[in-house]
Amino acid sequence: MGSKLIVIFIGAILINNFVLSRFLGICPFLGVSKQVETATGMGMAVTFVMTVSSAVTWVVQKLILEKFGLEYLQTIVFILVIASLVQLVEMVILKSSPTLYQALGVYLPLITTNCAVLGVTILNIDSGYNLLESMVHGFAAALGFTLAIVIFAGVRERLAFSDIPKPFQGFPIALITASLLSIAFLGFQGLL
Repeated sequence: MGSKLIVIFIGAILINNFVLSRFLGICPFLGVSKQVETATGMGMAVTFVMTVSSAVTWVVQKLILEKFGLEYLQTIVFILVIASLVQLVEMVILKSSPTLYQALGVYLPLITTNCAVLGVTILNIDSGYNLLESMVHGFAAALGFTLAIVIFAGVRERLAFSDIPKPFQGFPIALITASLLSIAFLGFQGLL
């Protein structure tokens, strides 16, 4: 059991990174990655939402949807659970750090429709994970998201002081950087 959890944990962070390998959650990855501080705040918010939603959606799936034959409502119910958790996170961030709330802007409510968050909850069910495995997978996937967005933000902060040819300035260099980061994470494919 312990070795399976380690495989799930390492796999979700490095090998099957939701942003750099599965290409899910690209919108906040590109939108909130201009500063490391903002990227870290988004990573923490996504970590909370992914971990808790992994647990809640697993319970809802097993105790309600499967029990009453309502599996066809999975996507709608999972989105409602995620939206509720995002509302909770929004209220906490607004009260605790109004500056971070302003910096995250529209990307904070977009966690609700972030395909990485929905993707992890559905993958937990499709992979046949139990409750603990689902929570570990959700937490690790969120850590992988956070790792990717913080590394990317660090590189983008340094690029702001670099001499970049005019056609590549701004968004083009960001896309090139993201693709190179994705290629770098391909090196972890043979790890497990």
